[in-house]
Amino acid sequence: MDQTSQTPAATSMSTESVTDRIRYLMNTTRMSQAAFARRLGVDSAYMSKILSGRLPVTDGFINRIVIDMSVSKQWLKHGNDVPYPRPIHANTIEAKVEPQQEFSKGIAVYDIDVTAGNAELSRLLTVDRIMGYVDMPQINPECLIVRVSGDSMKPAVSNGSFIAIRPVSATGLVFWGQIYVVVTDNYRMVKYLRRHSDPAYVVLHSDNPDYDDIEMPRSEIQALYIVETVINYERRC
Repeated sequence: MDQTSQTPAATSMSTESVTDRIRYLMNTTRMSQAAFARRLGVDSAYMSKILSGRLPVTDGFINRIVIDMSVSKQWLKHGNDVPYPRPIHANTIEAKVEPQQEFSKGIAVYDIDVTAGNAELSRLLTVDRIMGYVDMPQINPECLIVRVSGDSMKPAVSNGSFIAIRPVSATGLVFWGQIYVVVTDNYRMVKYLRRHSDPAYVVLHSDNPDYDDIEMPRSEIQALYIVETVINYERRC
């Protein structure tokens, strides 16, 4: 962004309310003013002038925060909506499973906890790991279904939920703000992917505010699986 173009003549919003929401983002992401400025790729002094009201909050600056932090523009600009709306790619559906129910067709459900261990998932997706099939028109037939444990993504993904995932290229196009399964040499994690100010890095963000963001070099990511559907289910006894 050309900081020299940010003049008082630029289009501005209600600075007080917008800057309050910017400070809210800084608090929830546990970033200092300097760290937040670095994330956006702007000078710290420029950021200070924005927050103090000495420079207007322009549409260009709003758009940079929306893109880099994956927040709602309506919320940031006007106070409407919620800061982090649910990504459009990750639907949530409810399913009721009858005991001993059998499916002769559908999408394979693997007896795999996607957050346990560090092995590349493709090595685990063997026939003997399939514990059943589900036939749900809401789920992309190119997906496979695995289990998630832990509460770092709660409430978006609850402990014990199942997710429908699809492999994508780790070096290809990333849908910022979408939930992914991230595979590294040491971990498999389910996280939101957010843009980093350094294109060689990505930010792994948890839905649970008790967990800090993780700044990770792209080179450490061995594989990515996009989460297309989160499945909450009720088992009938």
